[in-house]
Amino acid sequence: MRGKKLAAALLGAVLLLGTFPATAFAEEPPQQQQEQQEQQEAPQAQVPQIRVTTENGNGTTLEKADGYVNAKISITDPDGSVLEDDVSFKVRGNTTALSWVKKKAYTFKFAKKKELYGMGKGKKWVLLANTFDPTLIRNYMAFDTARELGITYTPGQKVTEVWVDGTFLGCYTLMTPVQEGKDRVDINIENGKDFMVELESINVEDDVTYFKEGGWRYAVKEPEEPDEEEAAYIQDTFASVVKTLKNGTEAEIRDAIDVESFAKFYTLNEYLKTFDFSMSSVFFYYKDGKLYAGPPWDYDISAGNANKDISARGKGTYEAEGLFCSDKNLYQLLCKKTWFNAEVKQVYEAHQAWFDNLGADDGYTDTFRKTYADVIERNFKDAGWNIGKWWINHQRKPEDNYEDNYQFLKDWCRRRSAWLDNYFAVKTFYRKGDADGNGVIDINDATVIQQMVAELDIPFDELAPLRASVTGKALSIDDATAVQYSAADLPDQYQVGEMQLFEKEDD
Repeated sequence: MRGKKLAAALLGAVLLLGTFPATAFAEEPPQQQQEQQEQQEAPQAQVPQIRVTTENGNGTTLEKADGYVNAKISITDPDGSVLEDDVSFKVRGNTTALSWVKKKAYTFKFAKKKELYGMGKGKKWVLLANTFDPTLIRNYMAFDTARELGITYTPGQKVTEVWVDGTFLGCYTLMTPVQEGKDRVDINIENGKDFMVELESINVEDDVTYFKEGGWRYAVKEPEEPDEEEAAYIQDTFASVVKTLKNGTEAEIRDAIDVESFAKFYTLNEYLKTFDFSMSSVFFYYKDGKLYAGPPWDYDISAGNANKDISARGKGTYEAEGLFCSDKNLYQLLCKKTWFNAEVKQVYEAHQAWFDNLGADDGYTDTFRKTYADVIERNFKDAGWNIGKWWINHQRKPEDNYEDNYQFLKDWCRRRSAWLDNYFAVKTFYRKGDADGNGVIDINDATVIQQMVAELDIPFDELAPLRASVTGKALSIDDATAVQYSAADLPDQYQVGEMQLFEKEDD
């Protein structure tokens, strides 16, 4: 236990650059004089400043329906360097683009691809407002967690401050969008085979192709405007994958999808209990003959930040305990597979120290808050956004001060990690017939079973008899014979090699 805490503390120290300046807008517990002195002397985080000037000076009143307008952009780096250029500029998003949501998210587009802050080259860039998250942490934490898990094509991000037509709008996150591109989602849409879709249950937009499969509706994202032949191919290919998930063997499913990406994407969203996981902003891409899960997007309504009184979905996101994503979209099929749940357990436990650190004292959330304390303060104090504003009814009703909103998130992360730690700890997955426990079914397993049947004085671990049992009867030479058949690739009637679950009683 001490080792885990030490690992978590060390991980927290390297998560983010910067130290821990005091916040003037949140009530802090009394600190000893030495700690106060250290905080006062700590350097403050510096972030890029982005200034957009629209052609008609109406940037702060733009709506999504207005589309792109001409603008000039100036990006000032903390080192003093400045990038200036012409851009197209528009309001983006769905819920965030509603007329009464005043802190808008934006997209800006250069005429030629540019690289910003090591996030690869692209014409299009996103400014996320994080309007519905009073801590301004959830999205950033989600994408950092995705990178920790190794989810391919996770969008790049950078904390910034934004002005539009001279009006200070506060803290934003500069991000790469989810789109096709060498430095974005690297699929070849020109070959007529690769594509990307987004789960989209409600919203309807012009010039977007939609299709239904497996009880869920999807929007074709790449190519952006497929012709009839391309649209038919995408739907047929996706339908074939869904059919395999329903009826295929483990080997057939592994041929149809990239299981690793699906397990990592599930782990991310299950930890966060992403509110939109059955609605929108859930992407899948098809590349080189396989379907992949991701990239991740949109986590402001996650990690407890949902109205528990409006729906079962809201209650599910609000509560830190329990599973949430296993009955949604393609995971409705995958999570019924014992072998897939074993993959998820493996992913979670490989990154358990990260998850445990998210809500730990001096962990990720503490580090983020203290690193960007001044930026967060200016978002509410100088930009004038009301931290207690309840923008949409799906959002958890925020408290009227930063401290309480922050402590809710931190405590939620701590409780979520504790629940998942225990959930996976009591589960042991094994393959039927894998008597020696090395994960491979071969002739050595048959030998181990024979040794057990002969009651030789050879030490075995406590689960070895369970793994050795193939026929479901008292352990006998028949179990060894069945394993021999399987090892020789001969037909066997006992599904040797099938993943099994042993669940210990929770102490």
